Amino acid sequence: MILDKIALILAIIGGLNWGSIGLFRFDLVAALFGGQTSMISRIIYALVGLAALWCISLLFRDTRSKDS
Repeated sequence: MILDKIALILAIIGGLNWGSIGLFRFDLVAALFGGQTSMISRIIYALVGLAALWCISLLFRDTRSKDS
């Protein structure tokens, strides 16, 4: 499903951003979009958080084919 892929991409972006914060003290989203308090940064942070919540559902889905 396309929504699953979008959520996974956003969660990966968030994970990479947190990795750069943890390792290098560098917030890439804030650097690209005008700081942590800018509206676009806050929207991106919110979308990443929602994507992570969506990805939780991936853990509990039955992905086996009905034909198998």
